[in-house]
Amino acid sequence: EAQLVESGGGLAQPGGSLMLSCAASGFTFRNYGMSWVRQAPGKGLEWVSLISSNGRLIKHADSVQGRFTISRDNSKNTVTLQMNSLRSEDAAVYFCATSFRPAGVKFLSVVTAFGTHNYWGQGTQVTVSS
Repeated sequence: EAQLVESGGGLAQPGGSLMLSCAASGFTFRNYGMSWVRQAPGKGLEWVSLISSNGRLIKHADSVQGRFTISRDNSKNTVTLQMNSLRSEDAAVYFCATSFRPAGVKFLSVVTAFGTHNYWGQGTQVTVSS
C-alpha cells in the first residue's frame, strides 16, 4: 500500500525556520512529481512547492517564494521542505502530495502548477507564533 508520512512540523516563532520531511513508500517514488500543500484553518487547500520527478523543475507559490526550499532524495524516497522566515500566515497543516494516483487508498486531490497531485497522509501541523 502506498504511504506518505509527513514529519517535522511544530511551533516556530515568526522569522524562524522549520524543516518538513515526507517519507514515501509503496510506489516508484523516482517516477513521480512531489509537492507540499497546506491547509490553514478556514481556508482552502493551497499548493506550496513542487518538484519534478528528477528534481530539475521546481516551483514555489508566490506566497513562499524566496523563503521555502523543496528538495528530494530519490535514493531515500524522501522529499523535504525547508521553511525559513516563517510568518503567521504560514501556519497550517502541511501535506506531502504526489502525481502518483494510489489504488486502494482514499485520497484527496489538488490542482497544482505541475498538474493534479494527490495526498493521503496525516499531514504535519505548523504553528507560527511568538
